[in-house]
Amino acid sequence: MTTKEKVLLTKEDFHNRTDLPSWLHKEYETFHHTVTDKTFPCFFGMRAELKGELRYAYISQDDWSNLPSAIENFLQLFKLPNYKRHGLFVFVEPFEQEGNLEDYRKQFWEILQYLHEVDEVEWPADAPRDPEHHLWDFHFNGEPIFAFGNAPAYKKRKTRDLGNAMVLGFQPRKIFEGLEGTERAGIMSRERVRERVEAWDELPKHPDIGNFGELTHNEWKQFFIGDDIEPIKGKCPFHHRASE
Repeated sequence: MTTKEKVLLTKEDFHNRTDLPSWLHKEYETFHHTVTDKTFPCFFGMRAELKGELRYAYISQDDWSNLPSAIENFLQLFKLPNYKRHGLFVFVEPFEQEGNLEDYRKQFWEILQYLHEVDEVEWPADAPRDPEHHLWDFHFNGEPIFAFGNAPAYKKRKTRDLGNAMVLGFQPRKIFEGLEGTERAGIMSRERVRERVEAWDELPKHPDIGNFGELTHNEWKQFFIGDDIEPIKGKCPFHHRASE
C-alpha cells in the first residue's frame, strides 16, 4: 500500500480498508447520511458524495503529521486533465467530551497554523499575508484554498453539524472557476445554496458570509462562522510566517 493510499481516502476505502479506526467509520457514516439527505442544502456536495468524487483524511488528537501529505496528494488530483471538482474532508478524532464552539474554533485555527508552519512552498508574492486584506486567502503547497469548519457544537446552524467529530473542508479555489461571485451563473448557484441553508438552519445567512474579493469581505471569518447571526469580532488567529 502506497503512502498516498494510506493518507488520502476514497469512499470505497471505508468499505474495503480494515486498518481504519472505528471512530472514523462511525463518523463517516454520519457524514454520508447527512450530506446525501435529499433535503441537504449543498447539492454540489451531495452529488459529489454520491458519485464518489470527494476525498477524505483523518487525524487523531495527538498526531496531525499525515495531514500535509494528504492535502498534497489531494492537490495532485487537480493536475490531471479534465479534473473533477473534488473536495477534501478531514475528520478530527472527537474530543472525549463534546466541547463548546470556541474549543473547536481554536483547534481549527491551530490545525491551519500547523499546516502553514510545515508548508515547504512559499506563498505567491502577490498573495496578501494579512488576513484583514479583502483578497487574503489561505494557501498550502502554493494553492489558494477555501477551508471551513464543521463541529458538533453547532446547535442552531445544523448544516455545520456533521457528526461527533470536527470535520474540516478544503476546497481549492480552482473548483470555483465559473462559479465566482461576479459571474451570473456563480451568483445564482450560490444564492440557491444559501437559500436552502437558511431553510435547513431556520436562521438567516450569517452576516460574515459573502463573496471572495469584495472590498468589505474578510474571507477568514467565513472559515468558521458563529452559531448565531452576530458578526465575528476580533483579529484572525492565523499568523503568516513572514509577519512574525
